[in-house]
Amino acid sequence: MTNTPGASDIGISHSTLVSCLGRGRTPHVTALRDGTSGLREDHNLDLPFSCFLGEVDDLTALCFPVELSAYDNRANRLALAALESDGFFQAALATRENWGATRCGIVVGTSTAGVEMLERVYRARDDDAPMPESYSMRHHDSQQAVAAFLQDYLDFQGPSYSISTACSSSAKALVDAYQLIEAGLCDAVLVGGVDSLCLTSLNGFESLELISRSPCKPCDSNRDGLSIGEAAAFLIVERDSKNSIRVSGFGESSDGTNMSTPPEDGAGAAAAIRQALQRAGLTAGEIDYVNLHGTATIVNDAAEAQAVSSVIGADVPASSLKGAIGHTLGAAGAAEAVLSLYALEEGIIPGNPGLEQLDPKVLPNVAAQCRNAPLKHVVSNSFGFGGSNCALVFSR
Repeated sequence: MTNTPGASDIGISHSTLVSCLGRGRTPHVTALRDGTSGLREDHNLDLPFSCFLGEVDDLTALCFPVELSAYDNRANRLALAALESDGFFQAALATRENWGATRCGIVVGTSTAGVEMLERVYRARDDDAPMPESYSMRHHDSQQAVAAFLQDYLDFQGPSYSISTACSSSAKALVDAYQLIEAGLCDAVLVGGVDSLCLTSLNGFESLELISRSPCKPCDSNRDGLSIGEAAAFLIVERDSKNSIRVSGFGESSDGTNMSTPPEDGAGAAAAIRQALQRAGLTAGEIDYVNLHGTATIVNDAAEAQAVSSVIGADVPASSLKGAIGHTLGAAGAAEAVLSLYALEEGIIPGNPGLEQLDPKVLPNVAAQCRNAPLKHVVSNSFGFGGSNCALVFSR
């Protein structure tokens, strides 16, 4: 058994991100600086309504490993694209070599895993026909499908599991990664989030009248709902990391009030943010930037503003990145964690794509455009259906 390290020994050694903005660090940092959005109206999904989506290009061109072809679906292709970006695959293998396969774990946040493959199978099959024998629930629509693919591909033999708490899933996965190491169960954890575009999510959000017909406008007076995206984002969290950037605090809470709407005062979200600051040992005045969950719905943005104001203060610089990559659902926490790391490393406060006229009911210091700023502590918020809240503090 490895001695349990102190929290200060645990850091984030590597990260990667694939979204509609591109693959890896360079296109994302460029887009953050330029305020670019990857949301597009043209897409490949058969939807009965029009909308803008954050779709990742060219996934079918990836060379999926033949020996793992049973896992071949869009979600796992997103995961593979992320592994192949920024040298992450080689970093993962080096991590396994350093700590040993049994000391390396995997935690993945997802809301739908590979259900997009199930949708395709159902739409192709005749009425009342049995499911094709070639279809495997274990490899596609099981919530564990992505984590299992990663485990088989990378031969990480430590604990491997998935977290599915809607849009807070992969933020909570990061919390688990730290706790697995603190508990002495792992020395390194590959953690992240993966969700692909699928008809189930899109039609579900449409039935709730939450899908915008234009690119989403978080924090804008004229915002009218979400734009959905897809992404895969991974981080390697390990003991004795030489990277100074780490998760210095985290907080989790449950609203316990409504399945899809937060309380107007943002009390549950505020509790998560407050916990995160307390665990980090930071005061509100030490937070340099807040990456908002910022979904662009009327109620959510206003409730989050109440939560941030009550804990950190209304004047803290903040922005939502949903206008850049869309709401990537179960992958959002990890994707925006990686974007927050980029902001920390680059020393920038990203802008808020889509913002034209700031709603007076949201935070007054939402950054319309990207600007340079020395950052030391950044809060990233993730809030999911069912009132599942998670706040992370990244520090350097």
